[in-house]
Amino acid sequence: MKLPRDLSGADLDQALCKHYGYRRRHQEGSHIILETNTPSHHRISIPNQNPLRVGTLNAILRAVARVQGVEKEGILKRL
Repeated sequence: MKLPRDLSGADLDQALCKHYGYRRRHQEGSHIILETNTPSHHRISIPNQNPLRVGTLNAILRAVARVQGVEKEGILKRL
């Protein structure tokens, strides 16, 4: 599945919080810090850019998929 080219950091933040149990911890400059404890502890930084760069988005999705135990394509369908 092709990565979206028009996804902002804020949109990704909302989707991860809504569907995967992440919560916004704080913001450091232009980076949003998200954290979850299910299924294991994971903290991730998302740049608050519009749009996110494709490589950055791919790396974030890979990390979330690995921790959550889902496929990257499954996350993309929920965006």
